[in-house]
Amino acid sequence: MRALCWVAADEMAVREVPDPELRNERDAIVRVRRSSTSGADLPLLAGRDPLLRAGDVLGTEFLGEVVEAGPAVRRHRVGDRVVVGASVACGGCWYCRRGRHSCCDNGSTDPVTADPGWGRSDAGCFGRPPAAGGFAGGHAEYVRVPYADVGAFRVPDAVGDDRALFAADAAPTGWLAAELGDVRPGDVVAVWGAGAVGQLTARAALMRGADRVVVVDRHEERLRMAERHSGAEPLDYRRTDIPSELRDRSGGRGADVCVLAVGAPPARSVTERLAGRGADRPDALHEAVHACRKDGVVVVLGGAEAFVDAFPLGAVTDRRLTLRGAGRPDLRDVPMLLHRMARDELRTEHLATHQLPLEDGPKGYALFRDRADGCVRAVFTP
Repeated sequence: MRALCWVAADEMAVREVPDPELRNERDAIVRVRRSSTSGADLPLLAGRDPLLRAGDVLGTEFLGEVVEAGPAVRRHRVGDRVVVGASVACGGCWYCRRGRHSCCDNGSTDPVTADPGWGRSDAGCFGRPPAAGGFAGGHAEYVRVPYADVGAFRVPDAVGDDRALFAADAAPTGWLAAELGDVRPGDVVAVWGAGAVGQLTARAALMRGADRVVVVDRHEERLRMAERHSGAEPLDYRRTDIPSELRDRSGGRGADVCVLAVGAPPARSVTERLAGRGADRPDALHEAVHACRKDGVVVVLGGAEAFVDAFPLGAVTDRRLTLRGAGRPDLRDVPMLLHRMARDELRTEHLATHQLPLEDGPKGYALFRDRADGCVRAVFTP
């Protein structure tokens, strides 16, 4: 089959790779109809993950049809149109039973190698190197889906492919951010980053009753899109003092919830990380901490491997802030989000700004990486 593979730093190619096969009785094989780029792919594309190997298939977010199912698969049958959650989780461990699928003990293919710095691993993930606890991704004609009854979800007939696709990762990540922030009616929420996840975080916050949601970015087309489709108030950080503006828009107290949806920082070697060399200086995180009201919540999405220096810990403790983080979403919210999509409460198809055949995958990633031509997400069709 054809698949979009990583070749070298900033180089991808469509290659012939072996067709996936059922390996366990809970597996399914899915024929891909749509797959999307993701910000979490960019450090991989740049070759910053030492576990990545030439020929690894990328693609975290995808949707397709079941063409084969193992004997223990009960919820799906051949022909079902399904969206597949980004996390690979067993559904039965301590974390999965509590709805924390991204922390699954059994989803990773290699939990020891996956994080040599800490010796711990979370769930598996599509489109990540096998040595990093992941599975071959969705930028391919077919994908093997482990634990199919746990991670694959039938798409309602009323929901089109371009809308349902984002229920795989971006929409549940946005919903999780609003949940971690405990967004309540009347809150003022600030979101840094107007990409797909940032826009869907803003939408989730409004759906949970937030009074005002402000999205911070510098790309005019993304800010306009967030305002038009998510109902958010756009702020260009190049022209605005963000903390001061948020105080003005919240009666002087600052935002109740601040969410960082600006993507993962570049990865460094374990030696550099543990030695504290080359540590990230996350200006957006600093700004969010200072812009948040006392006793507020700061949510950081992605970037879990980053080491940071000059972090304003005193501001966190003295102002009694809660800091929460999430690398990937859980699976429990996907059915709810699909139902909201079917009721037209949640629209996501506008995020698919560029539709391309799989053969143009390298071009699509270049557009996405450079944010060229107004690209928010490039969507591929095998």
